[in-house]
Amino acid sequence: MDERSAILSRMFIVFGLVLLIPCAIVLQLLRINFLEGEDLRKLWSEQAIDNISIPAQRGNIYDEDGSLLVTNSVAYKVAIDPRLSGLTRDQVRELASTLSKHTLRPASYFLRKVDRAPNRSRYVVLADNVDTEAYEAIRALNNRAVILEEEYQRRYSFGSLASHTLGFVNHELEGMIGLEKEYNDELKGKDGVQQVRRERNGSIFAYVGAPRKQPKQGNSLYTTIDSHIQAILEEELKAGIERTKSTYGSAIVMDPRTGAIKAMANYPTFNPNSPASSKQENRRNFAISDMIEPGSTFKLVAAIAAVEQNKVSFDETFETPEDGTMQIHGQWMRDHDPLGTLTFPEVISKSSNVATAEVAMRLSKDSFYQYARNLGFGTPTGIDMPNEETGRLQKPYEWSQVTLPWMAIGYEVQVTPIQLAQAYAAFANEGRMMRPYLVEKITDAQDNAVWQHDPVEVRQIAKKSTIEKLYPVFKDVVSDSGTAEYAQVKGLSIAGKTGTAQKFIEGRYRTEYRSSFVGFFPAENPKYVCLVVMDEPQTYPPYGGYIAGPIFRETAKRIAGLDNEIEKQIINSDLTEEFWAKTPEVRNMNLKEAESVLEHQLLAFNTQGSGDWVVDQDPQPGTEMQRGDEITITLAASKVATDTKEVPESYAVIPNVGGMSMRKASLLINSQGFVAKMIGSGTVYTQFPRPGDMMKKGRTVTVRGKAKSLETIAGE
Repeated sequence: MDERSAILSRMFIVFGLVLLIPCAIVLQLLRINFLEGEDLRKLWSEQAIDNISIPAQRGNIYDEDGSLLVTNSVAYKVAIDPRLSGLTRDQVRELASTLSKHTLRPASYFLRKVDRAPNRSRYVVLADNVDTEAYEAIRALNNRAVILEEEYQRRYSFGSLASHTLGFVNHELEGMIGLEKEYNDELKGKDGVQQVRRERNGSIFAYVGAPRKQPKQGNSLYTTIDSHIQAILEEELKAGIERTKSTYGSAIVMDPRTGAIKAMANYPTFNPNSPASSKQENRRNFAISDMIEPGSTFKLVAAIAAVEQNKVSFDETFETPEDGTMQIHGQWMRDHDPLGTLTFPEVISKSSNVATAEVAMRLSKDSFYQYARNLGFGTPTGIDMPNEETGRLQKPYEWSQVTLPWMAIGYEVQVTPIQLAQAYAAFANEGRMMRPYLVEKITDAQDNAVWQHDPVEVRQIAKKSTIEKLYPVFKDVVSDSGTAEYAQVKGLSIAGKTGTAQKFIEGRYRTEYRSSFVGFFPAENPKYVCLVVMDEPQTYPPYGGYIAGPIFRETAKRIAGLDNEIEKQIINSDLTEEFWAKTPEVRNMNLKEAESVLEHQLLAFNTQGSGDWVVDQDPQPGTEMQRGDEITITLAASKVATDTKEVPESYAVIPNVGGMSMRKASLLINSQGFVAKMIGSGTVYTQFPRPGDMMKKGRTVTVRGKAKSLETIAGE
């Protein structure tokens, strides 16, 4: 009995304990719901609330006229919840078919994405970056399983135009190169904040009355880029590279008065709307990050230093070696051609290396180095772009015996194209060097200016009088007798310098070249400086005047067409030019030949007398003629006998072939016993030696020909 009672007692105790558990649960539920419920519900609500960022709109980028170069566009992401209750296979096929119509993908591509999604996936991305038309078509399906999300993208309005200057952004809309990177903090603005409620599965949703901090839109940039000049520069650079088969090219146009960059181009280029589709090297801005040996364009330093230090006079002559080569401290230096006796201006205009080295060696190392530094070499320009290189200019104590003469002609020194452009801009600006820049002003979302650029004068590179003395010298470079003959633009005065440098590859100079030309116009009141650099041209000769000069010429010609002031100067120059042509030699020609020569020169004439032979003419051969002037030719039945009693044996008088066709000139020169050397084509406009001089037969007479432009002929 006692044992049975004990067992029952234990059972009652266990049963009582079991009954206490649901009672405790009930009591706990009562406590949570009624006693502490309000506080716990408030705590849960606070824990379920989260903050998400609202992306700020990135600022725009404009050219100098306010044309929109860079802005933002909306694209849409399309996703689907394949596990949504009530979703049918037909609805999925309908969505896939709609996407296929607005993308380049077949419907099967989107169906496979849905079929291959994990079993528990509630969010499957089908397409990124669909346009507004596709977005509206998908919305019209009224499919509750479709998820449409807005995404903002950077859009470059003119594709590759000024791509190296503008740069591009990554997938997080952070600037990677160019102005996008340099002004990233200004452009990106500040993100806003939106309070949302987060569910246990991680999904979020907005709720009424939720606090919200609006984003601050990024500031916009107004640049100095002229879109028209930029397009011209890119087109001409590309055409030049294709013509010369160069590996790449770089070009800059800037305003020497302020330092404003009007255009900056590199080719090959890339499209910033899809930068990954181009090679990485095509995205490199060679204009500011390529260090090169400049060649003869660097002779500006020696010219300024020598003139200012009175180490050379303009009427001094230099006897260059007959074969064009000279040994300096054991190393051979050569000219591009044997140049003979040269005055100092001709040393620059004909680009003699050996004579330039001779001039430079009259200067001390420290003096030459200081002038190179004054011109901005060896230091960054400070342009508002990332990744600018400083170049390389050794200090005088690092120089060898041959450094000074070789540096004077553009070797043993490395510069960037922007440094070279800045130096010549300072020369064009009466010696005042301005800091190059690309952003004129920064504005806020309401287009109010928050920052304005003021032109920065860096230094005076030399005395104004020194610069003025050298202007005509560098104008002679761009003449028929200078190295930049192919850079000439009819009616437009230009000054500049050519450069041709062998490339230093793997420890030695190779027969691969870098060709360049830098010039400014109008030469009397410069508004534009234009630099063109071409790498490894495959056409011959590789000289800067021949390779880069035509690119400069076509660019300058087209820029002049955009500038009313310069265009007016060119028109006035055409109307007031000193002479239209030089009177050709037609004496002792038959009438038919004389008529052919004069008509080919577009010269009016009349006849007097009768007969088939021209015995005299007025004006005399070589006379400069203006538009509308006429030539009177006198006819007779026979030629006039030539007086040869004063001409020594084996000598002959050099005929005047001005105005003749190159073929007729060649025949006449050869008939007199000379050898004709023809340069150019068209009609003869100059010859050497002078007509009327006596010269031994068998010697060479050089004539240069130039065809009249189509514009000139059409205007007659």
